[in-house]
Amino acid sequence: MGRVKDKVAIVTGAAQGIGATYAQALAAEGAKVIVSDILNGSEAAETICSNGGEAKYIRADVSDEASVGAMVQEAVETFGRIDILVSNAAIYAKLKMKAFWEIDPEEWDRVMAVNVRGAFICAKAVFPIMQRQGYGRIINIASGTVFKGTPGFLHYVTSKGAIVAMTRALARETGDSGICVNTLAPGLVLSEQVLANSEMREKLTGPVIASRAIKRDQQPEDLIGALLFLASDDCAFMTGQAVVIDGGSVTH
Repeated sequence: MGRVKDKVAIVTGAAQGIGATYAQALAAEGAKVIVSDILNGSEAAETICSNGGEAKYIRADVSDEASVGAMVQEAVETFGRIDILVSNAAIYAKLKMKAFWEIDPEEWDRVMAVNVRGAFICAKAVFPIMQRQGYGRIINIASGTVFKGTPGFLHYVTSKGAIVAMTRALARETGDSGICVNTLAPGLVLSEQVLANSEMREKLTGPVIASRAIKRDQQPEDLIGALLFLASDDCAFMTGQAVVIDGGSVTH
C-alpha cells in the first residue's frame, strides 16, 4: 500500500463494474477517492470506507459541463486537491451489436457525448487545479478494439479511437504543467454489465479468447497493475501513450 498515498482521485463511471474496481484499487493504495457516476455510487463509496479507505460519492453526468464542474468543485472542497482523473464513464455494455448502417444518429450522438465529450469535459474541469499544483495524472480509458476494428460497434470503436487521439494531443498541451496524460485500453472484460448482455457474451467471448496469447477471460482485476502505474509517480516521464491490457490479442 502507498503508491498513491494521500493523492486525491476522481473515477467517473465508478458506481459499478470496472470503474468500481479502479476506485477500490486506488483507495487500497492510499488515495482519497471521489466515486462519480450518473448512477448511485453510494454503495461503492461505502465499500471503500468499510475497508479502511476514504471515499465520497458525487453524482455527475460527464456529458454535462455544469454537472462536472459542480462535481470537481465539491471534490476540492472535500479533499483539498485533485491529483488523478480516471475518465472511465462510457456507454458500451448496453449497446446492441448492429451494422453501421443500422445505427441511428441519435444513438451515435449519445455515445459520442458520453464517451468522447465526457472525457474532454472532465479533463478541462480538472486542468486548472492540476496546473496550480504542478502535478496531475489523467488516465483516459479507451479499448483494445480501437486497434482491431471490431464490427458491430462502429460508434463505440470510433469513440474510443477519439480517446487515443485526444490523449496524444492533450499530453502535448499539459506536459509543461507537470501533468501526464495516458490511455488505458482494456480488452473485453467480463464486468457485471458485459455478463448481463447475453448477445455480447455469446458472440464476442469465444473469438476474443481465441485471439489472445493468454487464452482466458479478462477480469476487472487484470487492469489494476497498469492503472496504478499510470496513476503514480512511476509514470513521471511517460505521457501521450496507449497501454493495451488484453492478454495479447492486440500488439502495437
